[in-house]
Amino acid sequence: MMTTVSFAEVPTPVGPFVLAVTEVGLVASGWRSRPRLDERLGLAEVHDADRTAFVVAELNAYFAGELKTFETPVDWRLMSGSRLRVLQTLHEVPYGTAVTYGELATRSGSGVPARGIGSIMGSNPIPIIVPCHRVIAGNGLGGFSGGEGVETKRWLLTHEGYLQPTLLDF
Repeated sequence: MMTTVSFAEVPTPVGPFVLAVTEVGLVASGWRSRPRLDERLGLAEVHDADRTAFVVAELNAYFAGELKTFETPVDWRLMSGSRLRVLQTLHEVPYGTAVTYGELATRSGSGVPARGIGSIMGSNPIPIIVPCHRVIAGNGLGGFSGGEGVETKRWLLTHEGYLQPTLLDF
C-alpha cells in the first residue's frame, strides 16, 4: 500500500505552523516550508482535510489554552534507534513541566549523553506535539531551532505556565 501525506497550515501566535499527516498519524510539523517537508518525506501528497482536522483542532485548542495533552497519533517513521527512544520519552513529558537535557538522557535509557540530546532536539521532526521546547539546559533555557529560536521556546514555556511572564511580554 502506498503511503500518502496531507498537509495543513495552522496560524499560531508563534508563526504559521505546518503539519504533515500520513494514514498513520502526524509525521512532521514545524515552522519549515512545505517544499522542504515534501522532499524529506518522499510521499505522494493528497488533499485530505478530514485527515488533518484532528491535529489542527488540537493545535488550535492548545494555543487557546484549552488543551494540555495531545491525543494526535504520531507516525514515528522518520526516527529510529536512540533518537526514536529519546523522542518517545520526550513525548511523555507533561504540559507545564520541563526536563534538562541530562534528565531526558537518563529517562530515555538510550545511552545518549546530554550533549547528544541537544542534537536530537534540534532535529525533532514533530515539535510542539513531541515537546522539545520542554527540554532545558541545567543553567537556563538552552537553545531552540524552531520558529524565532529561543524566544519561541520562551513563549511556549510561558504559555504552558512553566515560566512566569516578564514585563517584556506586555
